[in-house]
Amino acid sequence: METNRIKVLAEQYKEAMTAFLRDLIAIPGESCTEELVIHRIAKEMKQVGFDKVVVDPMGNVLGYMGTGEKIIGFDAHIDTVGIGERSNWTFDPYLGYETEEEIGGRGASDQLGGIVSSVYGAKIMKDLDLIPEGYQVLVTGTVQEEDCDGLCWQYIIQEDKVRPEFVVITEPTDGNIYRGQRGRMEIRVEVKGISCHGSAPERGDNAIYKMAEIISEVKALNNRLHTDAFLGKGTLTVSQSFYNSPSRCAVADMSAISIDRRLTAGETYEMALEEIRNLPSVQKYNAQVTMYTYDSPSWTKLVYPTDCYFPAWVVPEEHPATQAVVASYTDLYGTPFVDKWTFSTNGVSIMGRFGIPCVGFGPGKECEAHAPNEKTWKADLVKCAAVYAEIPSLYAKGDK
Repeated sequence: METNRIKVLAEQYKEAMTAFLRDLIAIPGESCTEELVIHRIAKEMKQVGFDKVVVDPMGNVLGYMGTGEKIIGFDAHIDTVGIGERSNWTFDPYLGYETEEEIGGRGASDQLGGIVSSVYGAKIMKDLDLIPEGYQVLVTGTVQEEDCDGLCWQYIIQEDKVRPEFVVITEPTDGNIYRGQRGRMEIRVEVKGISCHGSAPERGDNAIYKMAEIISEVKALNNRLHTDAFLGKGTLTVSQSFYNSPSRCAVADMSAISIDRRLTAGETYEMALEEIRNLPSVQKYNAQVTMYTYDSPSWTKLVYPTDCYFPAWVVPEEHPATQAVVASYTDLYGTPFVDKWTFSTNGVSIMGRFGIPCVGFGPGKECEAHAPNEKTWKADLVKCAAVYAEIPSLYAKGDK
């Protein structure tokens, strides 16, 4: 009977969720510029009856339902990437579109839909008195994830002093439940040369030629990286290249690359850096290998520097947090498929840095993330709101 009431309410809120999502899509909110999106979310939280709504000094919005000491979190990052090449879009990315089944626009799947379902999932909990005694539910709309995943939760845990029992990550999961992801890190390799006039290159020392050797060895290294049975293989790719030269008529005296390194279970940032430092060409040319630091100010102008290291994480299938999400889905919609993300989420901090269990379930599809003509599905918004609504009570039963 309770599950039927949850599903009926979730369906009744479909129109409100659609309107809320379309409002959010219409507000450009790339990393570090999310202010208006945060204010729109705070407004919705207050309208649907959250007990407390706070915007912290970094600019994250935290909405609370209930008053217990134990916290169950639902996280959605609310920043988006840019639109990229506009000609690849068949519709306006911010005006978006709506059909009977779909909602289109930048952020529809990645991941404004997640905050919409979270807010209304919490409303259903309040409507039906589903928040267990001793618990409160926290819905977070977090910033700067696209620039630096997990930085927002470093701030929430270390500065806001908020530490949930576990967190549902509402990134898109293709209708599945996810319990892990590979980590990542951002590496810079830089090599020096000596410039001279381009008419007599033998007088100089070309840094780009040195880097060409390094890149070849970096490419080969990708094939030798560790594989984990669940998360899969660690990978790396050269993602950017830079140079310095006095002119187009001169030998380059500096060359650098960025490496996007994906870390599987058991791999650490120290290990990844040493693998690059041990390459013969890196040692031959005394190249400098470092990890990037992120220090861009949030929309509130707060700077919270961190290394660009985002650990891999896995939550066991038998963990009470995983079991609560699976049980809620099963009660409402049948047996789910439990898997992992391909991309990275705020779980790199929540679970990866701080050991707080995370389980993923969110509206939309991974393949829509960062792609032109991004869309999500109204049925996903409804289903996720319904599943979220039953999770706290099921988790509390297992906690006794």
